[in-house]
Amino acid sequence: MKFFANLHNNPQAWLLLAFSALVFEGCALYFQYILNLEPCIMCIYQRVAVLGILFAGILGFIGSDNIIARTLAFATWGVSAIWGLIIALEHVEMQTSTMSFLFSCEVVPNFPSWAPLHEWLPSIFAATGDCGKISWQFLGYSMPQWMVVVFAVYSVLWLTVTASTIKIHRKL
Repeated sequence: MKFFANLHNNPQAWLLLAFSALVFEGCALYFQYILNLEPCIMCIYQRVAVLGILFAGILGFIGSDNIIARTLAFATWGVSAIWGLIIALEHVEMQTSTMSFLFSCEVVPNFPSWAPLHEWLPSIFAATGDCGKISWQFLGYSMPQWMVVVFAVYSVLWLTVTASTIKIHRKL
């Protein structure tokens, strides 16, 4: 428990978090541009959630000794991981439901007007694929099913580190 509680002060732990998210972003671009798998709107939202985790890792790395930066990094990590998990679960439901015709998959992302990522960087944030189409599988799992695993791991790690940190600091 003490191991997890001390991670919040360790810049290398934050760097590892950022690096893992960078690897997943690289994989997404590999799937898009090398394997020609078009991302759907749900894929784009999951991509943004992974970028949130990347940002949290960078912020935690830079400000690991600053409580405000660390708190913001923890919050960003938690929100991004849990939001990504929710989106991935919804995406799996879209693909596996017997009533999948009831789901709609928008083409234009619903980003805030102050951050239209799909207009700023359409090569990364434009949705061109179909949410219900399963065009890639590995070990019998589709891309959204693997993203459920990824975001679940990020969420469990976040909960573990956060709970350990709170528990250790309450004892002090």
